[in-house]
Amino acid sequence: MKAPFEAVALEYGQQKTPRVVAKGQAELAMRILQEAKKQGIYVAEDPQLLALLSKLDVGDEITQDMYTAVAVILSWVYWLKGMQPGDEKKTTQET
Repeated sequence: MKAPFEAVALEYGQQKTPRVVAKGQAELAMRILQEAKKQGIYVAEDPQLLALLSKLDVGDEITQDMYTAVAVILSWVYWLKGMQPGDEKKTTQET
């Protein structure tokens, strides 16, 4: 039996530690992905990381055992955007 479709959204830059800002299954997961794409947010498909993040509630910070996996995803996003860590704070403060 196939597991339900899931999505977990993280926010990083406003706080020192990434935190879960949205999560859901089935239709809600599809809406999360659609909104992410609409906002130009990069989506990573990592079943192992999803399994870890799914254990958290909305508003929770990632746990220490997730740091490395999330750091890999964040470094990929920074690279895709041509950014370096800290650039998101400059953008946020300038707007």
